[in-house]
Amino acid sequence: MRQFIAIRLDDNVKDALTAVQTALRANRVGGNYTKIENLHLTLAFIGEYGDPDRVLEVIRSVPFEPVPIRLQGFGSFGDLYWCGLARSDELTAYVGRLRRALAAADIPFDRKKFSPHITLLRKASTDRMPGVAVPEASMTARRVSLMRSERGKNGMIYTELGNNE
Repeated sequence: MRQFIAIRLDDNVKDALTAVQTALRANRVGGNYTKIENLHLTLAFIGEYGDPDRVLEVIRSVPFEPVPIRLQGFGSFGDLYWCGLARSDELTAYVGRLRRALAAADIPFDRKKFSPHITLLRKASTDRMPGVAVPEASMTARRVSLMRSERGKNGMIYTELGNNE
C-alpha cells in the first residue's frame, strides 16, 4: 500500500491554488495537473508499506500543535511546478520530530530534505516558467493525515486512512 503523511488543505487555499493552475493553463502550459481534491502538503512520503496502523501510531505519538500555513511563491523542480509556503519554524520542527519517530519505528520514508511545497502540475509541457502570481491565502493546519495513494482510471486517488486525532 503506497502511503504518505500530509496536511490536507482548506477550501480557500485550494481555491487559490486552482487560480494558479488556471493561470498556467491560460499561459498554454500543458501537463498532468493535480486535481483539486488531491492538493495537499506532504510531510513524509512513505511509499509501499503494509502496516498503516503502525504509521498511525507514530503520527499520534508526536504532538501536533496547530500551525499557520500561508502560500508564498511559485517554482519548479524540473518539469514539476509547485506553489511554496511562507517559512514556518513550527512546521519544520514538527516534521523533524515526525521523521525521527518514523525512523525510530523502522518505518521507511523518503529522507529528502523537507522543502514545503504543494504540487500543482507534473510533466509540464514547457521549461519556460510563466510569470504567475500566487494569490494570498492561508489556513491553520490542525490535523495531520495518513493518506493512501492508488492509481485509478482517471488519475491518482488519495484516501485518508486516519489522522492524529
